[in-house]
Amino acid sequence: MGFKVKDHYFKKAKQDNYLARSIYKLEEIDEKYHVIEKNDQVLDFGYHPGSWIQYTAKKVGPEGRVVGIDIKEVNKKLSTLKNVDVYQIDVNDVKDLKMLGVDDKFDVVVSDMAPNTTGIKSLDQIKSLQLVEMAFEHLNHFLKEDGNFVIKVFDSHDAQVYLKQQKSRFKEFSFLKPKSTRSVSKEFFVIGKGFKSV
Repeated sequence: MGFKVKDHYFKKAKQDNYLARSIYKLEEIDEKYHVIEKNDQVLDFGYHPGSWIQYTAKKVGPEGRVVGIDIKEVNKKLSTLKNVDVYQIDVNDVKDLKMLGVDDKFDVVVSDMAPNTTGIKSLDQIKSLQLVEMAFEHLNHFLKEDGNFVIKVFDSHDAQVYLKQQKSRFKEFSFLKPKSTRSVSKEFFVIGKGFKSV
């Protein structure tokens, strides 16, 4: 699966100077569900290459703050964005928010994390669900009461069962397959609004 489909959104991202076509997925989600507000503090799990950071940095404005974490090497292309800090760190290793240069929990957590796919559908679904579970498990640590959450999921029966269990943690819980998602893709996004921390 090493090929890249040079589709409309791929070309549009190049023209608009975005780091990846996935920018348009978050843009559509945000336009529909109003997840990110001006002056918000946003955390991006697995931000690489950084198109979601480009979007959120613009949306929160100069008084807002965006922090990206990823196990991949820091993408220096994001260093020009004044309200952004990116770290090469595993989410499981963040024991204290001060490690990310912040004192308070985040208004919004977003995650476009995906495993290195094998092309074996069942295996990729399992690996994706492990990332989804990890992100949900860390929400109490990172996300403010009443905060918002966006995460990518590879669809499967197990994923649907798990998500049903998480629904009660939010006031609103929605699913969306953005228009810019390739038709062959099994991915969709979960949008949780109004987080209920315990």
